Amino acid sequence: MAITEVRPAPSRGRRARLAVVLGSLAAFGPLTIDMYLPAMPGMARELHTSAPMVQLTLTVFVIGLALGQVVAGPLSDAWGRRRPLLAGMALYVAGSLWCALAPDVGWLIAGRAVQSLGAATGVVLSRAIVRDLFEGTAMTRFFSTLMLVNGAAPILAPVIGGQLLAVATWQAVFLVLAGFGTVLSLAVVLALPESLPADRRRSGFRDTSRAFRVLVTDRHYLRYVLAAALMFAAVFAYISGSSFVLQDVYGLSAQQYSLVFAANGLGIVVFGQLNGLIVGRVAGEHTLLRTGLTVAVLGAAGVLVCAAARLPLPALLVCLFVVVSMLGVVLANATSLALAGHARSAGAASSLQGLLQFLVAGLAASAMSLAGQSTAVPMATTMLACAAAALAVLLLLRPRVALLLRPRVAPDRLDR
Repeated sequence: MAITEVRPAPSRGRRARLAVVLGSLAAFGPLTIDMYLPAMPGMARELHTSAPMVQLTLTVFVIGLALGQVVAGPLSDAWGRRRPLLAGMALYVAGSLWCALAPDVGWLIAGRAVQSLGAATGVVLSRAIVRDLFEGTAMTRFFSTLMLVNGAAPILAPVIGGQLLAVATWQAVFLVLAGFGTVLSLAVVLALPESLPADRRRSGFRDTSRAFRVLVTDRHYLRYVLAAALMFAAVFAYISGSSFVLQDVYGLSAQQYSLVFAANGLGIVVFGQLNGLIVGRVAGEHTLLRTGLTVAVLGAAGVLVCAAARLPLPALLVCLFVVVSMLGVVLANATSLALAGHARSAGAASSLQGLLQFLVAGLAASAMSLAGQSTAVPMATTMLACAAAALAVLLLLRPRVALLLRPRVAPDRLDR
């Protein structure tokens, strides 16, 4: 049994501040992706390039987001959380300005790469800081609370992007992102103290390498990380393909598309908060995770049926809502379960989770783009394949021996 130190819970006021700042940091990825989605068809025309090339800017961002986490997470285990975080914020602002000034799609791809490396620090370190400060079901509930802030990104980002496009060009989207990064940098300086004391930091490369070796051989950790990564890939297939499918195939305007996207983001928020209310009271993390993935598979199957049978748009939108909204349930529970036994290497554990999550999503989006966007079938097929694989990993990749990873674990927290 691994015994973890019990830390005093943050006060209610500090929890609220943490939720806003950490939720905003975690939202860097979806915010930076979602805000320019309504502009993608227009960007292809203005930059005199193809839809797959514009989609490549999304894939490059996701890959950079994955690789940047592998650097930032272990560095934060050795140096503390604040220094890597502030450096990453500066890089994010610089990359956003680069994108705004890009004269062609090649420069835009390069700017997105720089932007993604900066965004990676916010995504990975928000999870690590939560692990520094919380234990047990309290950690799961706080991850669910982050969905309230983090989930606002897919609600607000496409709406903001769509409204900006009504009065300005796509470059304005990246200027707004640069401003967001600047404001959040100030919030980190003023409201986010260091969460990792010096006596809990790792000492060097050998210590970090040992931590990664432990992680990649921990079936309990890999089970939940892979389930979360595959579920995220299912939703990312929707993120990557829906702007072309819903606008070019189903004829929605940029503003109509942004409202549909926002409604699905609201589903993430609502179900994430519901998860926080019932976890540890009605059901444990593993049960909620299994239920969320099962519902996602059924919803994705519905998306494929709607796409293949060319059913009316409302039927497709309902099924999309079911799949996307389950992300709030799956990520909160899977992340808490994965990080439970790795308090001393939270940065490395969070970074490996991010690497797998965004690499799997990037590969899924790339495979989907090869099939084209003339119908919704490639998007629907990718969503169903990823969601089904996530459920299969959860059910089949069982630890050989169930280990008690932390005190006061709910009975079904470890799948016996």
